[in-house]
Amino acid sequence: MRTYKFQLKPTKNQEEKLFNTLNMCRFTYNQLLEKLNSQETINRSEVQHEIINIKEKHPVLKEVYSKTLQYECYRLFSNLRGLSQSKKKGLKVGRLRFKGKNWFKTIVYNQSGYKLIQRDNHYNHLRLSKIGNIKLRQHRPIDGEIKSIIIKKKVNTWEAHIVTDAPYTINSGDDVIGIDMGVLSFITDSNGKTIDNPLFMNKSLKQLQFLHQKISRTKKGSKNRRKYCKQLQRKWEYIENQRKDFFHKVSTKLINNSKHIAVENLNIKSMTNNVKNPYYNHRNILDSSWGMFLQMLKFKADSAGIKYVEVNPAYTSKMCNQCGRIKDMPTSIRVYKCSCGMVIDRDYNAAINILQRSLGREPAYVNNNEFLLLEQEATSFRAE
Repeated sequence: MRTYKFQLKPTKNQEEKLFNTLNMCRFTYNQLLEKLNSQETINRSEVQHEIINIKEKHPVLKEVYSKTLQYECYRLFSNLRGLSQSKKKGLKVGRLRFKGKNWFKTIVYNQSGYKLIQRDNHYNHLRLSKIGNIKLRQHRPIDGEIKSIIIKKKVNTWEAHIVTDAPYTINSGDDVIGIDMGVLSFITDSNGKTIDNPLFMNKSLKQLQFLHQKISRTKKGSKNRRKYCKQLQRKWEYIENQRKDFFHKVSTKLINNSKHIAVENLNIKSMTNNVKNPYYNHRNILDSSWGMFLQMLKFKADSAGIKYVEVNPAYTSKMCNQCGRIKDMPTSIRVYKCSCGMVIDRDYNAAINILQRSLGREPAYVNNNEFLLLEQEATSFRAE
């Protein structure tokens, strides 16, 4: 599946219909959740049939396309399945919550109820059932057959996410590289190339703090509070767009140049929950969004048919890539100096170790005590 994102330009009347559809979908979801909570044994078909009863009690729902309301049953059980999977992983989960007004932002037209209308050799209008023909800012052609359309409410705009069955294709190269993720340098590869970390949230930190202060000084429910909340939402949306644009450019460049990519299988959650080290840079780790980038890189690697390997991150920064000796390396030390004579940047050394580990060629693991014993034996042999 491939998704195309285009901006919608609805009129005031169409925007009112979009908001009404959004609220009716949210209302249907909450009613289905109430029905689900009342069941002693979960019965999906009974919950699905409840939509008919809801429409009889509330005729206003007939103003909304029926398939969008039916999709809310799928959304409900999809959320329920996600909670179940999280519980199996040992995470603490609660119950499904009812959706408030600002917590519901998508309308799904699944399989039908939509049509792209061509004007001047371009599809520039999207016809949605019960809403009308909405102007669509289409900046590129759409490949494949359209399977569904998701209408998403952004801070100031509406977006159409058009899902098609066209495969995602991307060209690959010939490099074999290992990648070390960092905060100072976002990426350091085994060829010695580095990419600086933009830290977009950190650059906008003063503006975010200013807006949070403004919000805290306003009265709940006031117009000023809504105004500053909207400004804050726009700022976060801008940071997210900057980050995604950067990730797409970097990941595409890596895929275009490589045929084998090795990365660390990082447990980011445990890294950001490290309360033992008060100087650990949690905010910059979260700002780097390594998880989002690696997920994007893996998807593109699978699409290009190149090898993507996740290795154990243990000791990649502490191990010498030549002799395999392990030494303590606080994050403040940026150069790795080994007793074997190796002097190298710590991130470059880690990237080489990641690549060697993915190929099964890493130097033999040598414990510090064992290494000292070997040195003592060699000294005594030379003395004799």
